[in-house]
Amino acid sequence: MRIRTTIVVATAALAITLVGCSSDNNDSEPKTTESSSQPSTDNSAAEKAAGIPAEPTGAKRDALLAAIHDVNAKLTADEDKAIDAARNQCSGLNGGAKNPDHLAAERFSYNGITLTDDDGAHLNIGLRKTLCPKT
Repeated sequence: MRIRTTIVVATAALAITLVGCSSDNNDSEPKTTESSSQPSTDNSAAEKAAGIPAEPTGAKRDALLAAIHDVNAKLTADEDKAIDAARNQCSGLNGGAKNPDHLAAERFSYNGITLTDDDGAHLNIGLRKTLCPKT
């Protein structure tokens, strides 16, 4: 199952990379600074294909952070990192990971925090309630 998840993530990364490529080699037209400095890449299609939900906002974000905080308060010290880990964990939950509790424990073990599979199980319960319900 890890191979399948790895393939999905690699395919999504490749798709994102390819979206940013352009086959237009016309150098006769001047390039504007705006288009050069701000690449517009829409990751939502690739993320959706990989089973990664959109980044939560408002009350949904608050509920997700509260669920993560309930497992270990230190996990939400960097809210963006916690949100990213949660979104990525949804791909494992909805993608049929063989051991999603262990996967969650690994994914959320960062910044000197080491979680157990039991912690991962509690995280998955919170994620299912707030961000990635069963599909």
